[in-house]
Amino acid sequence: MNAAGLRLAESFGPGTGLAAARTERRILMLSTPVITAVVSLAGLAGVLAWRVREGRSAVTLKKIVMPPLGMATGFCMFFYAPCRVPWEWGITAFLIGAVIFAYPLLLTSDLHLQNGVIMMKRSSAFFTVIVALAVIRYFARGYFDRFLSLEQTGAIFYLLAFGMILRWRAKLFFAYRALTAGVPLPAGAAPQESAASE
Repeated sequence: MNAAGLRLAESFGPGTGLAAARTERRILMLSTPVITAVVSLAGLAGVLAWRVREGRSAVTLKKIVMPPLGMATGFCMFFYAPCRVPWEWGITAFLIGAVIFAYPLLLTSDLHLQNGVIMMKRSSAFFTVIVALAVIRYFARGYFDRFLSLEQTGAIFYLLAFGMILRWRAKLFFAYRALTAGVPLPAGAAPQESAASE
């Protein structure tokens, strides 16, 4: 309890102070998942709105590389000691994001030429994938919050999300380079294009 809470509790006696402490503890326990849910929903809405906007305008190299570059500034959190996690945890989270969580994004998004400009190929499955990943991330974060501090949990899921975004954008980068160079996409891209068109 903070100093103001202690002074208020003391003015009403020790029994009241204990009750106030319990009330404040319950409020804190309630506020953390509520705040996490609100932030997750806001982030999900932002990603979906950004995806709709991106699908309606021509894709440029700057639009492809800026999201991971901007997101990379989040590594500054590790200057703050409570956010630091063991190297093994960080590398594992990054690889899970790059190998597992990025895979659905690779299947449901691609680039194509349209009227002489490069556009993001739309896929209704992409939105389903984004929502599903957000739900998995929310419940997994609630699970890890029982073993890690709030700061460490945030750092782990940041690394996971960065690995996912980096691999996805790397795939779009090479697809963009292939299209602008007039080189056909590799044969491995064909199944991704067919999946994205469904």
